[in-house]
Amino acid sequence: MPPTVTSKGGLEMVVIPAGSFQMGNARGQEDEKSVHTVSVDAFFMDKYEVTQAEFDKYQLPNPSHFKGPTLPVEQVTWVQAAIYCNARSKAEGLTPCYNEDTAACDFQADGYRMPTEAEWEYACRAGTDTDYSFGGDSKRLNEYAWFADNSGKKTHPVGEKKPNYWGLYDMHGNVAEWCNDVYDKSFYSNSPADNPRGPSDGKQFLLRGGAWKSAADALRSSYRLSENPGFSDACLARDAIGFRCVRKAPISQ
Repeated sequence: MPPTVTSKGGLEMVVIPAGSFQMGNARGQEDEKSVHTVSVDAFFMDKYEVTQAEFDKYQLPNPSHFKGPTLPVEQVTWVQAAIYCNARSKAEGLTPCYNEDTAACDFQADGYRMPTEAEWEYACRAGTDTDYSFGGDSKRLNEYAWFADNSGKKTHPVGEKKPNYWGLYDMHGNVAEWCNDVYDKSFYSNSPADNPRGPSDGKQFLLRGGAWKSAADALRSSYRLSENPGFSDACLARDAIGFRCVRKAPISQ
């Protein structure tokens, strides 16, 4: 299992090693196909989804429907997630990644950001090539995820289920997680092989992992869902959307 580090703000992050994997699923939805080899650099990823207590720490209005300090923050727009990333970066003396006027992300900055779609799937899979990070049997989801069959129609405190092989919790279920990438259903057919960062523009952004109200199929490691960054014409319930942060690993790692 990869090592963990504790941020200056006191949050545990998993050191995700650099590596390559097969992204996508030939048996999945149309936008999951064109399985392709992707390589990503090492990065740090939050062990848990961002909680309401952590969101509140930076004096940001808590938009969550289900209230509780250890519950994942939800009803968070993509922009609100980016603002949190910048606030957390500044509090730790790091360079913010996001331009809050244009929403552009500076990947060279050492601050926090949302993961790219490739980083998210690589971390979720944790070396596996099966439908889920624990294998192909959806009956085992009860051990790893809060979803439609067991959630009681609500979110749950982070970290209550089993982690994946790399020590990341709630990568399946609880809340769907924003990625940094703009969504394009055909992007896989021409995706760069190294550190892909999605299309340069578009109207919707990626969500990954499924949520408390999702069916088992939507919790698969490769399943893709898109949403307007401001929730207009939302297709997934707003209280099913949250996020976790990443930052680039220092060269020493």
